[in-house]
Amino acid sequence: MTTVTFFTEGQRITGFQAEGHSGYAAEGEDIVCAAVTSSVRLVECVLNDVMGLCASVKVQDKNARITLRLPGSLGPAAEETCQTLLAGLMVHFSELHSEYPGNIEVMEAQ
Repeated sequence: MTTVTFFTEGQRITGFQAEGHSGYAAEGEDIVCAAVTSSVRLVECVLNDVMGLCASVKVQDKNARITLRLPGSLGPAAEETCQTLLAGLMVHFSELHSEYPGNIEVMEAQ
């Protein structure tokens, strides 16, 4: 199962961690893993390559884990954009959980 944990401080989403293989299908054919990977890569590209924020990204292939953390101090416009993007990612993963409850779990952690 893939577990996605969103890290929060009060109402602010500070990042997330996605870990594990969904087990929906064999590697290379797993649509749930493909959806998670594609979504995570899109968010990382928007934050770092488009917005230039230098969000911290750590990848551990051995554990099938990726962790992304926002920088601490963002301007108001960047903060609003980041929160909208991460909230959208959370909704997207929650919808995936509704469709594939045995393959992806979504949680929040303080």
